[in-house]
Amino acid sequence: MRNDAPNIPTSIRPTLLVHGGAWAIPPEMAEDHQRGVAHALEVGYAILSEGGTATDAVEAAVTILEDDPTFDAGRGSFLTSEGKVQLDALLMDGATLRAGGVACVEHLRNPIQAARLVLDKSPHIYFVGQGAEAFAARHGMKLIDNSELVLDRERIRLKEAQERLAAGQPDQTFSGPLAQDDKSPETAAQHRAEELASKVGLGFSPGIEEFDSTWALAPEVGLSSEEQPAPADPKFESHDTVGAVALDQYGNLAAGTSTGGTLNKAPGRVGDSSLIGCGCYADNHSAAVSLTGWGEPIMKLVLGKWATDRVSQGVTPELAAQQAISYLFARLGGHGGIILLGPDGQFGIAHNTPGMAWGIANKTGHRTGLSI
Repeated sequence: MRNDAPNIPTSIRPTLLVHGGAWAIPPEMAEDHQRGVAHALEVGYAILSEGGTATDAVEAAVTILEDDPTFDAGRGSFLTSEGKVQLDALLMDGATLRAGGVACVEHLRNPIQAARLVLDKSPHIYFVGQGAEAFAARHGMKLIDNSELVLDRERIRLKEAQERLAAGQPDQTFSGPLAQDDKSPETAAQHRAEELASKVGLGFSPGIEEFDSTWALAPEVGLSSEEQPAPADPKFESHDTVGAVALDQYGNLAAGTSTGGTLNKAPGRVGDSSLIGCGCYADNHSAAVSLTGWGEPIMKLVLGKWATDRVSQGVTPELAAQQAISYLFARLGGHGGIILLGPDGQFGIAHNTPGMAWGIANKTGHRTGLSI
């Protein structure tokens, strides 16, 4: 694989970042989340350490997370309103800008591996539904029964979510409090965004020049106790996408994101995770990124590309990650998390949900956490 990265130092430090989703991780699941991201780090970074490519490392790390029922990817994913698992994934190579994506697949255990097949073996970038499954099967992937992906835990979650809806409790999963309908004009939410921003001393604009970068980690700071979201707020229950970004010894970046989508979603709904520039992006000339959170606001802002563009303009990945999450909340009231990796090995992690399972591995060692 060619090295198309500009201004790469002669001594590259291979780096791998992973995330297991930004949401209110229940205490009883905390250990499983941390163990899961640690396992993904171990497998993915071993590939980098042995001279493997960033694309290989990302695919391997995300596969581990898909196989772990702790996460909303692969087996154990959230269920659609019809009680099935539908999976989306994207893999992107920063050296060539080649990408492969699949969406709404119901009979593949590892959608990230199907995405890799699309990247490597198709002139197209994106396949959905039965077409994606047929393509994967033609290239050697086994099709499985959807029931193999469904857990009783998720049947219970779906039942509870549908009972809340039947009781008239609002569902803000898709758009957040600033835009109740996911197709509402963003400008209709601006007055509310300005109100919230003023409470935390934050200037609001479609840009981020006036944003307080530290606010990205805690958007509720400055709000009264009555305005704080409740710890068990349903809008934090569906943010468990997984992803990875990597830098290899050749100076190349890669990114991958995989998800089972949102709890009780309509069949056929596709979120940000598998859309280029939204939940996933990689370019050696800027950065590699994977996002997790409310898909509709992330899509409206094309937030992954937004964040990598900031890095190409000279903003550090650490600050760009914080700015991206600030922008997501101030513009659309969105919640989520981000991992961002530059071509020099600098990185950023940010979220404005109660927690986000994350991990990083480089020559200094492996670290994991459940919040920043």
